[in-house]
Amino acid sequence: MITKSDKRKLAQIRARWGYAQDGDRNFDLIAGYLETEDENYITGDTAGDLDINGLFGYIDHTSSKPGQQYLYKKLHQPNSSTAYLKSLEKNIANINRDQALRELAQLKLSYLNNRNAYYLPQLFSKPQQAIFGQLATAYVVIAPWLTVLLLVSLFVFLNQFAFILVFLLIIGNVLMHFLNKFRMLSYTHTLPQLLILYNTAKWLADNNLMDQDAEIDENLRKVSKLKDSLSFINVQNYMDADPTDISYLISEWLKMFLAIEPLIFVYSISRVNKYLGDIKKLFEETAKVDMAISIQSVRDGAPYYCRPQFSAANENLFIKDLYHPLVEGCVANSINVDNRQGVLITGSNMSGKTTFIRSVAINAILAQTINTCFATEYKSPALRILTSININDDLDGSKSYFQTEAIAVKNIIDKVISSKPANSLVIIDEIFRGTNTIERIAAAKAVLTYLVKNNSFVFVSTHDLELAELLGADYKVFSFEERVGDDRLIFDYKIKEGLLKNKNGIAILKGLGFPNSIIDNAGTVGKQLRDRYGLI
Repeated sequence: MITKSDKRKLAQIRARWGYAQDGDRNFDLIAGYLETEDENYITGDTAGDLDINGLFGYIDHTSSKPGQQYLYKKLHQPNSSTAYLKSLEKNIANINRDQALRELAQLKLSYLNNRNAYYLPQLFSKPQQAIFGQLATAYVVIAPWLTVLLLVSLFVFLNQFAFILVFLLIIGNVLMHFLNKFRMLSYTHTLPQLLILYNTAKWLADNNLMDQDAEIDENLRKVSKLKDSLSFINVQNYMDADPTDISYLISEWLKMFLAIEPLIFVYSISRVNKYLGDIKKLFEETAKVDMAISIQSVRDGAPYYCRPQFSAANENLFIKDLYHPLVEGCVANSINVDNRQGVLITGSNMSGKTTFIRSVAINAILAQTINTCFATEYKSPALRILTSININDDLDGSKSYFQTEAIAVKNIIDKVISSKPANSLVIIDEIFRGTNTIERIAAAKAVLTYLVKNNSFVFVSTHDLELAELLGADYKVFSFEERVGDDRLIFDYKIKEGLLKNKNGIAILKGLGFPNSIIDNAGTVGKQLRDRYGLI
């Protein structure tokens, strides 16, 4: 039955289709499911270089915390295997075959949007520790029944020994009750979410919205054995919200005297440990549905998109009408290169170099995570994405800026070698800017030649025109240019083949009123350099 509240939620779900969730995101909690040993995992440096959190904010159209956590983890684990992509598209098609059913699924998933649902991975990521020791656990299991038995016996015939024993048991039960309250504080918020997870997964499975190959029915059957105890905890939390309620007071006294609450939690934790794998499966299969809905919403809300084409034998990277989804009004560009020739990009600051190379890397990640690219066409082999863009000064002073750069580039080289025979996509912005011109150019030339000889797709931006001459045929040169207008630079943000040919920098100086001697001197030197590099 759809309540008035549910109808309001459904209206909101329809209104926000194609849009990301509003509000701040707690990435510490979202990353609670991220821990991974996957060798293709995007490093923290690359995540920072590409603003993965910002990108996640754009594609996060999920309705639940598990869906959010699962999508965040997948965004850090590129996977272009045919099996993964086929399964993903199957889920997307299945969940979107019926709009009304999909909206109901989003409604059901929204019940898992409570902050406490972020902690569900803690239930199945490792076995839960026993609440009490063996003797205390034995007491908790026996005490409630023994207390009830002795109380009943007192009504049948009054026995002083039984009365004293009941009195002592009640004292012990009260102590265990409050000890349990302290030790189970976190579980009182997490275990009720497990019940919601079960109910949501059950509904999704009953409506054929889950992967039918996942053996989800068996997982549901096992976890259903937790329903009664989880329902008790859920009801108790509801009553705790209003301690002035007479039912709360009565239940609290009964639980204290009979040690019911410790018994329920001992039972629940033992069951959780028994079905860790099944709980994890329910979490993942539920989250997959949410992620599939989110991906379709992203696609429907994008200006345009395409599904990538992958080929293990393909040595070419071709992207048509590529744009950066986080840059408003981003100008689209296209690129077609192979892994036998790197890409050297020149241009002024703010001309679009860094945005372009970030766009290439971001779309490579999205292609291998959500099977979606912000382009009209994307063809590529599987790629391991490695970047060096946002190099910061070492604040503790133990390393120079150049040392920090060199370490980042060395890490890239190591990963390129360890990833073989897989292809790598290497993105470097302003290589070795932290040292003098001669050593910067010499080191950059050596590193870039090494990388392209190892058949990596290399994109590097630079202001050093000398690199183009030194790298020769190993690198294809592109540039972003601009023109002068009203004493300012006007950018078209379109990539062009060949070296930067404009003379706008000196024109800007002239327009700003620099002394003529400076302008003349700069013009003379500029002509000499242009003659040297064959520029107009």
